[in-house]
Amino acid sequence: MLLTSIIIYLAITVAIGAWSTRLVKSSNDFVLAGRSLPLFLSASALFATWFGSETIFGASSVYLEEGLIGVIEDPFGGALCLVLFGLFFLRPMYRMGVLTIGDVFRRIFGKRVEFFASVFMIPAYFGYVAAQLVALSLILGSITDLTLVEGILISSGIVVFYTFLGGMWAISITDFIQTTMIVVGLLWVSMMVASEAGGVQNILSQAPEESFQFFPTGGAISWINYFGAWIILGLGSIPSQDIYQRVMSSKSEKVAVRSTYLAGGFYLTFGLLPLFIALGAKVLYPELYLENNQMLLPTMILAHGGLPIQIVFFGALISAIMSTTSSGLLAPAAILSENLIKPFFGEKVNDKSLLWILRGNIVFVAIIATFIATMESNIYDLVAGASILMLVSLFVPLTAGLYWKKASPTGCLLSMMVGMISYLISDQLNPVIDAHIIGLAFSILAMIIGSISFPTRTLQLDELS
Repeated sequence: MLLTSIIIYLAITVAIGAWSTRLVKSSNDFVLAGRSLPLFLSASALFATWFGSETIFGASSVYLEEGLIGVIEDPFGGALCLVLFGLFFLRPMYRMGVLTIGDVFRRIFGKRVEFFASVFMIPAYFGYVAAQLVALSLILGSITDLTLVEGILISSGIVVFYTFLGGMWAISITDFIQTTMIVVGLLWVSMMVASEAGGVQNILSQAPEESFQFFPTGGAISWINYFGAWIILGLGSIPSQDIYQRVMSSKSEKVAVRSTYLAGGFYLTFGLLPLFIALGAKVLYPELYLENNQMLLPTMILAHGGLPIQIVFFGALISAIMSTTSSGLLAPAAILSENLIKPFFGEKVNDKSLLWILRGNIVFVAIIATFIATMESNIYDLVAGASILMLVSLFVPLTAGLYWKKASPTGCLLSMMVGMISYLISDQLNPVIDAHIIGLAFSILAMIIGSISFPTRTLQLDELS
């Protein structure tokens, strides 16, 4: 019955994707839903984008091993990113009225920077999507006899199908349904766990002391790395196409800003529920020893939950992960189509052709992500790696381009390259300070030196709209 319910749910999702095809008339409809989403769809789309495998599987397993200080990156850093995006980045970019964040780099720094920013951005999504495919496969494997690889292939096929058909319209409509499933499912499971354990206080009182450690206890190095945990998602995901496309799909600037604040609040609130559920599961069922801690929550529900709660919980899991996967497929496909392929062919590519190029690139991204998913199965590491790449290469150029009058194209390119190279080298040397902090520092330094040494005027905020 559980498997039948999941199959029905997946069929409904695919049907919505097929129906939403009628709403797609142009590339703008496909990538940004025609910039017409109301607040409830915009906020739910943003929330559902973030609430994926790393929040439910990755963060909960890390939390059991390291406590709160181990999950600063997500959900705390993720919520921070949404708020900062709404406060400082959304308004100037929304007023540009462009399709991708690669277009934003072109408006500020020119075509050469657009090209390199796009090249640096696209690979980050392969690992991100791979993480979601691994998670979907783990869910399917927990209720069927599918192997990890078989589950990855099936999951990829389902998400590609409805994203291919409806683009952002399909994603946005399904996101509203999926957000509802996530909220209902997690609240229901949380109440079940709390009830069986004799109340929330009973669970908290039996938890190890380190479960609630929020700040580091060491010296300066510990605090620097603590700051580094906040900025992986908190700053690293700001120059990302998946957030950009969700926010810019809003019907107005005011709706877009409000959606980031609402989504950030929802994300932090409901992002803590999987941690509480995992803690409750550890207290209630200490005998549940798993070689893969990422599977603790599904295993607990299958072993100790009734059929109704199993259906709701697994529906919530699938909802969260499918939403994140579809967004992760569309984002690099849009960058690849709009900022790399379209400029190469110039006027030969009309909007109808671009629409089919977008769809083809969704399949291309899915193939690469599927291959990576079969190679690496640690969800938290896959997602963190994706955000770090954008943090060390793109965050500083975007921020400087919007807010520093002296930022130049040469400084931007140096910042991207020096930041990425210094991160990759540092990561191999295992320094006491996290490698991405070193990469970010060099990115800032290169931006300053490059812009001062090779000054070229860039457009300022009042000229970009």
